Amino acid sequence: MPDKPLPRHLHEQNRISWNAATDAHNSHKDDQAGFLRERGHTLFPEELELLGDLHGKKLAHLQCNAGQDTLSLAKFGAIVTGVDISDTAIDFACQLSKDSGIPAKFICSDVYDWLDQAVKARECYDIVFSSYGAICWLSDLSRWAERIGRILIPGGRLVLVDFHPIAMIFEEDWSIQYDYFTYGEPKKWDDGIGDYVAVSGSALSPMGNLEGVKDFVNPHPCHEWIWTIGDILESVIHAGLTLNQFREYPYLNGEKGFKDMIEKDGRRMYPPANLPSLPLMYGLVAVKTN
Repeated sequence: MPDKPLPRHLHEQNRISWNAATDAHNSHKDDQAGFLRERGHTLFPEELELLGDLHGKKLAHLQCNAGQDTLSLAKFGAIVTGVDISDTAIDFACQLSKDSGIPAKFICSDVYDWLDQAVKARECYDIVFSSYGAICWLSDLSRWAERIGRILIPGGRLVLVDFHPIAMIFEEDWSIQYDYFTYGEPKKWDDGIGDYVAVSGSALSPMGNLEGVKDFVNPHPCHEWIWTIGDILESVIHAGLTLNQFREYPYLNGEKGFKDMIEKDGRRMYPPANLPSLPLMYGLVAVKTN
């Protein structure tokens, strides 16, 4: 079956919105190059556990944003290629790689274009990885998963850690406002991508938090696609991958995405005490078995 046309105009609006937000996000993070070079990394235990041993593994980090996690993966021994649609983010990532002395390859591209080019070039990867707000920017989930299946080596793995789609039904004040089932229709946000780093403070700035840009307002709208857990799992399975692990977590790593979240050990953010336990993140590993 031929691919459906992609909504390129929406992807482009997202790129512009991410460009504006990326500058604001990085304004709050102190000496990122020194932190990565000398003192630490930006990964959480959940993704490290699912990724396993990275030494010598060829890894594609899709929707890598400004490269902090990509370079952290390299510190654990992976041979990394980071891909992101935002030219502002990729420019920052390239400079961060240079300044930190941590080698990585960064490519500015719509993820669908990069995947098509990788398939055409017969590139092969041990691991394809995405995390934290990746799936909601994908306009064609099946196409994404199918291409990933084609660039993984036999035994290669897709590793994904992301915000649980059930969390997307809530407004910031925890009121239920949005549909869980959207059937592939995009949701437009006129206020664009916000400055969640400013809201989250040191939880998303382990290298040190700066005041940075104050009262950021994004003038560029963005568009998200809310895929259900069923959508995500079916796309992976239909791509010929075997689900090896699937986990749900009752907290958000780092991001204070909702009102009155309670921060506990490990920069984990839980709902306020008056709310029941909810799945706020999930992680999966899917393996190419042939």
